[in-house]
Amino acid sequence: MNERAQKKTPLYDEHVKRGAKMVPFAGWLMPVQYTGIVEEHQAVRNSVGIFDISHMGQFVISGSGAATWLNTMLTNSIEKLDVGQGQYTFLLNDAAGIIDDLIVYRIGHTNFCWSLTQRVSKKTLRGWADIGARMSISGSQRAFRRSGIQGPRVAELFVNLPARNHIVDVEMEGMSVSIARTGYTGEDGIEVFFSRKMRPTFGTQCLKRKRSRIKPCGLGARDTLRLEMCYPLNGSDLSPKRNPIEAGLGFFVDLTKPNFIGRDILLKTKENGPHEKLVPFKMQGKGPPPRPHYSVFENGERIGEVTSGTQSPSLNWGVGMAYIKASHARIGAKIEIEIRGQKFPAAIEKKPLYKKS
Repeated sequence: MNERAQKKTPLYDEHVKRGAKMVPFAGWLMPVQYTGIVEEHQAVRNSVGIFDISHMGQFVISGSGAATWLNTMLTNSIEKLDVGQGQYTFLLNDAAGIIDDLIVYRIGHTNFCWSLTQRVSKKTLRGWADIGARMSISGSQRAFRRSGIQGPRVAELFVNLPARNHIVDVEMEGMSVSIARTGYTGEDGIEVFFSRKMRPTFGTQCLKRKRSRIKPCGLGARDTLRLEMCYPLNGSDLSPKRNPIEAGLGFFVDLTKPNFIGRDILLKTKENGPHEKLVPFKMQGKGPPPRPHYSVFENGERIGEVTSGTQSPSLNWGVGMAYIKASHARIGAKIEIEIRGQKFPAAIEKKPLYKKS
């Protein structure tokens, strides 16, 4: 897809004005960095950064059949949610492979909202729904926009924030928005949902009024931040060929539910154990950073493949995640990453790779 065919978020002009390097991402033109990935990464770790995450679709599912339907679609249990609360969960295919990972929020007794990174339309969602379900689906990839504001000082800049993993409707920066105490960086933070019709946009207003303390950040820093925390990336660490138990995310699968897509396969995977597991690792010496698709070895045997890798700005070491044979997935195990024909030492680590002092 050429650059002209990419969609633009409401903050596109603001990104260009601020000198962002724009790249195609998931069908959108998105900023990969402004002043530099390391600087933006450290801003989030030590202060506050703001991300444009408007490429994610937003849907609202409502009606008396909504909770029942969602429980058959998603791995976690909707019944655990109180009004205003959210949970991490998965949308699977019939083979229990991950179509998408998402957070679903209960915004009313029979009303729910969720975000999808993949291009899933209302028509597709309705096609999955039970014909007899009494519910409606609204929203789309274009209906809502989002900004992520992340960092340890976020509570100093915004008051009356909800509890962790909760969502509330408030007025902020003179606009009616929904804010959720969630994020993808490992720091405190919020994600803000606002209508695409709002002008000026929420993110622009934040930067204008609080620009001395909020730094705009791009996809590059978002990737290094999430990888230090071992948060998986859909399309890299998660895919339709991998299930949540293989990814080490079985905590977000409720097998006590009698019926949901992929349940039988997940039950067998849990009982028999997965053939491969997603593990985090850290390089043991200075050298080039690991990258996706690099081979992983132990004692000369190829045991897996890197799915995500980078040079960690916080640790100043190469870090990554890889699917390896389950029999080799031991914390502390010494492995090697093959980079351009040469093997470099690494070790399997415990999650997360980065821990605040």
